Amino acid sequence: MEFDELQKIWDSQTKEPLWAINENALYNHILAKKKQASHIANFSELLILIVYTGVGSLMIGLNVVKSTAGNLWLYLMAAWMLGTVFYVLTHRIRRLQGGNTFGRSLLGELDYAVLMATYQVRLSQLMRWNIVPVGILSLLGVWKVGQSIWLVLGLVLFFALSYFAGGWEHGIYTAKKRELEALRKKLEKE
Repeated sequence: MEFDELQKIWDSQTKEPLWAINENALYNHILAKKKQASHIANFSELLILIVYTGVGSLMIGLNVVKSTAGNLWLYLMAAWMLGTVFYVLTHRIRRLQGGNTFGRSLLGELDYAVLMATYQVRLSQLMRWNIVPVGILSLLGVWKVGQSIWLVLGLVLFFALSYFAGGWEHGIYTAKKRELEALRKKLEKE
C-alpha cells in the first residue's frame, strides 16, 4: 500500500489530518514550562532575598560588635548585599504585577513562559556577575583584619568556583529560554 492510500484511509476513518498537532497536549506542555520557569524564578528570588538579607545584616552586626569595627570593606559588602536585595525585591514586585497582562491563549501562555525564562536568565547573569564585587569586598575585608593567607586563598578558590558554577547554571537557563523561543517561532509560522 502506498503512503497516499494510507493517508486517504486515515482521513476517511478519523476525519483528522494524519499530522495534526494535539493542541491540548501542546497547551499543557506550555503550561508546564511556564509553571517550571515561574517556580525557578520564585525560588531564586526568595533564596537571594533571604541569604543576602541575612548575610548583609550579619556583616553589619559583626562589624559593630567584634574587634573588626571600622572595617570599611565589610560595611561596603553589607551595603552591596542589601542593595542587591532591594534591586531583586523591586524586580520581583514588577514581575508579579506584570503576570496578569498576558492572555490565556496558547500563544499568550507561551509568551509569558518566554518572559519568565528571560527574567530567569537575567537574574542568573546578575547573580553570576554579583559574585565579583562580593568576592573582592570579602577578600579585602579578610585581608584588612590580617587573616591567614590560606584563608584568603580558600576564599579566592571558593569565589572562582562559584563564578564558574554560576556560568553553568546560566547556560541551563539560556538553553531553556532558547527552547521556548524556538517553539514560539514554530507556532507563529503555522
